[in-house]
Amino acid sequence: MQTNVLYYGDNLDILRRYIPDGSVDLVYLDPPFNSNRAYNVIFKDESGRNTDAQLLAFEDTWHWGPDAEAQYAYLTNTARNQGRVSSTVSTIVAALRSGIGENQMMAYLVEMAVRLVELHRVLKPTGSLYLHCDPTASHYLRVLLDAIFGAERFVNEVVWKRSSAHSDVVQGARHYGRIHDTLLFYTKSDDRTWTTSYEPYDPQYIESVYRSVDKDGRRYQTQPLHAAKPGGDTLYEWKGALPPPGRYWAFSRDNMEKLDREGRIVYSRNGVPRYKIYLDEALGVAAQDIWADILPAHNRPKERLGYPTQKPVGLLERIISTSSNPGDVVLDPFCGCGTALVAAQKLDRRWVGIDVTYLSIAVMKARLKDSFGLADVEVIGQPTEVDGARAMLVGAGLEGQYQFQWWALDLIGAQPLGGVQKKGADRGIDGVISFSTGPRGEVGRALVSVKSGSVNSSMVRDLKGVLEREKAEIGLFVTLEEASGPMQLEATTAGVYQSALSGREYPRIQLITIRELLEEHRRPDLPVLVLPAYQQAERVEKKAAEQGELFG
Repeated sequence: MQTNVLYYGDNLDILRRYIPDGSVDLVYLDPPFNSNRAYNVIFKDESGRNTDAQLLAFEDTWHWGPDAEAQYAYLTNTARNQGRVSSTVSTIVAALRSGIGENQMMAYLVEMAVRLVELHRVLKPTGSLYLHCDPTASHYLRVLLDAIFGAERFVNEVVWKRSSAHSDVVQGARHYGRIHDTLLFYTKSDDRTWTTSYEPYDPQYIESVYRSVDKDGRRYQTQPLHAAKPGGDTLYEWKGALPPPGRYWAFSRDNMEKLDREGRIVYSRNGVPRYKIYLDEALGVAAQDIWADILPAHNRPKERLGYPTQKPVGLLERIISTSSNPGDVVLDPFCGCGTALVAAQKLDRRWVGIDVTYLSIAVMKARLKDSFGLADVEVIGQPTEVDGARAMLVGAGLEGQYQFQWWALDLIGAQPLGGVQKKGADRGIDGVISFSTGPRGEVGRALVSVKSGSVNSSMVRDLKGVLEREKAEIGLFVTLEEASGPMQLEATTAGVYQSALSGREYPRIQLITIRELLEEHRRPDLPVLVLPAYQQAERVEKKAAEQGELFG
C-alpha cells in the first residue's frame, strides 16, 4: 500500500479499492457532524455520481434518498454484502431505522456505518480508531461502533474542551453553552499500541507542591530517600543519618554520592536527606478523558488557515503519539485541511489522506509544502489527462463544475475566489494569483476565469472587461476545450503588461488549455515574485514529539 499520499474521491470507494485488510495502525476521522452548519462538500466521487448524503454550498445537511436506501440494503442484506457486514451490525442498523425513521439523521448514520465497517477492516489487530464528533449524533455513533468493533473494544469517550465559552448562549437562549467535542476511542483488539501521554500540571498544584526554587530559578519538590525493601548496598549511615527503622535507603552508597555531587539532595534541619524532583523534568499528569489543555486552532494564529473545521495540531499529536509508533500508518479518511497528516509527518509516521473535495486537496498540498517542503505529494484519483478532467463533470451538475474549477485553479497555483467557503456570484472571476509589482510591497493580480464547457471569443472579451473593471494587470483564461483562432486574436488585442520589477512584458490575457497544462506542463507567464495561493502554514520541524509538545 502506498503511504504519504493523498486520495481524491469518495472515501468509501477508495477504502474498498486501495486500502488492504489489516494495513493501518491508527484511524482518525473527523467527519461532518450532521449539525446543519455550513462546512464542507462531501460524498461525491470523481466520476460524478451523486449521493443523497451530500452537502450543498458547504451545508452539513443529509437527506434520505435512493443512495441511502442502497447503503441500508448493503448493510442489512447478506446477499448484497456477501458476509462483509456482521449480523450484529445488520440488526443494529435495522433497529435504528425502525426507531429513528427515514430522515437526515438516519441518512447520516447509514453513510457513516458503511464507512466504519471498512475502517474496521483495514485496521491491524493492534490498531485503534478515534472518531471525532459532537453531541449531535455521538450517542448513535457509539451504538454503531459497539456493533462493528464489539462493545468490549470501547476504550474511552474523551471530551475535548475546545473553548471556555461559546456564542450559542445568547440572551434568551435556553441551553448550556456547547463547548466540547467528543472522541470515541475503539481498538481492534486488547493488544493495542499504547504509549502514555501526559498533560501539564494545574498551576495551583505547582504552587502548592513545587514550592522550592533553586538559585537558577528551577522549581522543585522533595521526596524521602528511603524505601521499604533492600536493593543491595542500601543500609548504611549517610552523613550521620540512618533510614527509619525497618526501611532502607533508596539508592546505593555510590549513587547517593553521585546525587549529592549533582546537588540533587537537600537536608532537613535535623540532617535527613531528601531527593530533589525538578518541575521541568516531571512528565506531568497521565492524560485523563477530559482534555482541557489544548486550545482550538482559531486561538493559534500561527496554525490558523481559515479552514472552518480546522483542529489544532496538538490534539492530533496527542492521539498519534499515544496510539501509534514511529513508522506506523495513520489514515484520515475525512482529511479537510490535513491536520492529522501534519501531526503524523512531524512525528515520523506514515500517512494516508482522503477527501472528496478538491479544494481540501489543494489546501493540504499547500500546507504540506509550507510545513515540510513536500512539494510533490502524489494525489491519486485526480485527472492526469483530458478525458479524466471531463469525467469530473459527467452527471455531477453544478458541484462537478466547482470540483473541476478548484482542480484547474490548483494546477496553476491560483487561489479560489472567496477563500475556502464562499460560493456564489463571482463577478466573472474564479480565482486570483497575486504577485509583487514594486519595491515597497505593491501587489498586482492575475484574475482567472475557468471554463469547462464550450468557449468563444465573446468570453475572452468579457475577461478583458473584467480586467478593466477590477484594474487588474493580467487575465488567465483556463479552458477544457481548445481555444479557437478568433479567441487567440481577441487575447492578442488585449496587449501586454510591463513589469517594473523584471522589465519584462507579459501577455495581458493568456489562453491556457487543460491539455497544455497536463500534457505540455505549460504554466502561466507571470512575474517571478508570485505570492502563495493559500494562507501559509508555519514551518514544522520533523522530529519525534517530546511530551512537552503534547501539552498544547
